[in-house]
Amino acid sequence: MTDIKSLQQLIGEEIDKLQFGDNPKELYEPISYILSLGGKRMRPLLVLLGYQMMKNDPQSIIREALTVEVFHNFTLMHDDIMDEAPLRRGMPTVHEKWNSTVAILSGDTMLVKAYDLLLGVKPELLPEAIKLFNKCSVEVCEGQQIDMNFESEDAVSIDAYINMIRLKTAVLLGFSLEFGALMGGMSETSRKQLYKIGVKMGIGFQLMDDLLDVYADQSKFGKQVGGDIISNKKTFLLIKALELANAEQKQALDNWIGKEEFDSAEKVQAVTAIYDEIGIKELTTELMNRYFDESFDLLESLDSREEGKAMLKGLAMQLMKREK
Repeated sequence: MTDIKSLQQLIGEEIDKLQFGDNPKELYEPISYILSLGGKRMRPLLVLLGYQMMKNDPQSIIREALTVEVFHNFTLMHDDIMDEAPLRRGMPTVHEKWNSTVAILSGDTMLVKAYDLLLGVKPELLPEAIKLFNKCSVEVCEGQQIDMNFESEDAVSIDAYINMIRLKTAVLLGFSLEFGALMGGMSETSRKQLYKIGVKMGIGFQLMDDLLDVYADQSKFGKQVGGDIISNKKTFLLIKALELANAEQKQALDNWIGKEEFDSAEKVQAVTAIYDEIGIKELTTELMNRYFDESFDLLESLDSREEGKAMLKGLAMQLMKREK
């Protein structure tokens, strides 16, 4: 099993085998629904890649790897309620298709089911796996709360924003790699280095996501393009634009942020035009690439199988659409 496509296929087949329950159907159908929406399955893939840093039989830990996919989708189900998001991967979100009460309860059930999958870890590794998973899970919640706090704060610093996305998004990628490496028998020192690699990649991927939210082609983007602009979400793009804007640009941005009634398409177009004037796309790309390059430098010196390192770097390059 030595290529990404085969690993993704393995993950997809294993997800299709998952049995959560049938009755009441309102509790279990949303779980099957959100998992059926697909996505990149990056987190379980990273578990398998973390494992492949040491061993080459990823199918032996595939069920345990799904812990992070079920957990991740639980957080998405609840995040979508908080964000009042209409779409997830191009399809109606669970609270839109059913209602918020169903989405809360189904999400709670998914968290319990994630622990069921985690219990498949070898007994001698289980305490450490649970400890790492719990730490990561709490940090994800901290990140989401900080993100919501930002909504009522007038100004957010770049450092505060990077810390928020580290917690909300990146630590789960770091945990996924470390979790796989733990099951593969990697030393603690190397595991911690691999965790850092995942966190840096995670920050890079979130910055890329922020960029795509403004600049993606809607036909290829699962979410609403410009959603962050419409909701005044304090992403790196907005924070940096407010920091660098001249008086006229700042006034225009403040006006759009303060408006309660507006035409969404007009707002997205106007704010994007200001971003273009300031060069926000280039600045975001530069910071994103810095995080990826730092992760690649750490990966280079990692004490592990070369095949495992090459696969992880290849995946990151593929997702970044970078050539070298």
